[in-house]
Amino acid sequence: MGKDQSARVVVTGMGALTPLGLSVEETWQGLVDGRSGIGPITVFDPSAYPVRIMGEVKGFDPANYMDAKEARRMARFSQLAVAAAKQAVEDAGLTIDESNAEDVGIVLGTGIGGGLVESEKTYRILMDKGVRRVPPLFVPSMIPNAAAHHVGCAFGIKGYTSTVVAACASGTQGIGEGARAIRDGSAKVVVAGGTESTACELALAGICAMRAVSKRNDEPEKASRPFDAERDGFVASDGCGILILESLDHALTRGARIYAEVLGYGVTSDAYHVSAPDPEGAGSALAMRRAIADAGLGPEDIEYINAHATATPIGDPAEVVAIKRIFGPRAYEIPVNATKSMTGHLMGASGAVEAIATIMTIREGVLHPTINQETPDPECDLDCVPNVARKANVDIALSNSFGFGGQNASLVLGRYG
Repeated sequence: MGKDQSARVVVTGMGALTPLGLSVEETWQGLVDGRSGIGPITVFDPSAYPVRIMGEVKGFDPANYMDAKEARRMARFSQLAVAAAKQAVEDAGLTIDESNAEDVGIVLGTGIGGGLVESEKTYRILMDKGVRRVPPLFVPSMIPNAAAHHVGCAFGIKGYTSTVVAACASGTQGIGEGARAIRDGSAKVVVAGGTESTACELALAGICAMRAVSKRNDEPEKASRPFDAERDGFVASDGCGILILESLDHALTRGARIYAEVLGYGVTSDAYHVSAPDPEGAGSALAMRRAIADAGLGPEDIEYINAHATATPIGDPAEVVAIKRIFGPRAYEIPVNATKSMTGHLMGASGAVEAIATIMTIREGVLHPTINQETPDPECDLDCVPNVARKANVDIALSNSFGFGGQNASLVLGRYG
């Protein structure tokens, strides 16, 4: 971020649990293959609802990452965070002990935390069994900062800690704020990212009431279709993405492998509407502009964009308008793909998982496709890498996340060198 060599921030480890797999490798392979992770809801009976599909993290067993007693004390979003953090710390080859615990920080984003899942479960206990049976850890398990707490306990992390709650921008802001903490000297290493789990009837009822979700129950793999003219809304999903951020000096001193560099970060507000984006794209364009400027770059330096692109009828065109505001005629030359076409919308975790996808694009030289591109939309007329992965040399990329409340966040990520 910026050009101060002493404050450069790099990514040295990654972990992920998504509807496409239980690791970064499985998730990335699913993206490159163009495989959808969307399917019928299995964690409860959705037959009474008009929407019966979502992106579930399939096969996740907390016992592979923590003991049963620990797991019972956590809401699922915290379990996912601990698991992905353990993957990322191991991937980074990082040892956290008393010698460095105060230099390591945590910044995690979540849109909802454990509020909906734990509230629904506990309300049923209250109604069925009475007030004396309400679990004493109900409130501590549901609060948004519980995930950061449990990750901290898992590793003995005692440094800078924060939780970002910025709706769908939370994961991106978690990474950006983590990088800022390193940049300003508050930490040398930060466990950063986003986590979300909303698989419950209360959440499903709420998003159905919003009428912003896809109802393609008979074809779940085709339900999430960003930029396509026949898109009918987003698909809710669960998951987690965690990055290990380090100051460049710290990473080099310990001989760490470096995946990529966090070059820039921008955050803005639409000040427009709680759930609808500004159709003129002013706020989201400003977030992109600020991220690019923070990196010390210009729009001409961006070679690829991982779009927010949720597949809502009004959201996708607004992002296209914003991209054109920043890049002008060159917008048509930049590949702009949508990870959510395969993962669905991981809410507060989406930006972190998409940052991982962006980093893998830089490292592997492959643009994953935007699947379900069947009917071109003249309002979304950019190069969305339709249906098939494409080889490309990408050195500098932009990743966007725009959330309810009009909160916008963008990251510029680049090849280290």
